[in-house]
Amino acid sequence: MTSAPDPVLDSLAARLRTLPPSCGPVRLVAVDGHAGSGKSTFAARLAEALGGAPVVHTDDLATHEELFGWSGRFREQVLAPLSRGEAARYGVYDWVRREFSAVRELPPAAVVLVEGVGTGRRELRPYLACLLWMELASEHAWERGQLRDGPGLSAFWDGWIPAERAHFAADPSRPFADLLVHQGQKGYEVRVGSAERP
Repeated sequence: MTSAPDPVLDSLAARLRTLPPSCGPVRLVAVDGHAGSGKSTFAARLAEALGGAPVVHTDDLATHEELFGWSGRFREQVLAPLSRGEAARYGVYDWVRREFSAVRELPPAAVVLVEGVGTGRRELRPYLACLLWMELASEHAWERGQLRDGPGLSAFWDGWIPAERAHFAADPSRPFADLLVHQGQKGYEVRVGSAERP
């Protein structure tokens, strides 16, 4: 089911298409923010506005043991082939079986979105055409995420919150964001960030 057209997303999509490629022929666009801030929903809607752009979810690359230790897999399985203009193939982690149980193929499309907590990390920034940050305070985002996931995942959140705090303390994304995304009652608002990239 397609969403109603959103002029903000349509304008953002048009803007992203004009950026120079950043990873081979691909404009790699990251959607970062705190867990529960609405990254997946926003990325899906932006992908739709881009005419069906592929989306990589870092939840597919992370594991129980490596919540934030997925950079190597991303570099080898996604960045390396895309930078050569080739389709990427990456393992998808099954959070119930606790193993990589599927493989997903990712074409070297004009725009590829990567969404997840920490996608604006320093290791990825050189490959990004644009870094978007979902502008929602951590406490509100975490509250939303816990309501979404229900009491069955409370133990996971008990471990996640300190891990996320530690990640962003050591490797913050927001100061490097090109654009800040605010979700309001009637849709999204996109503002210029204070990117510190040279």
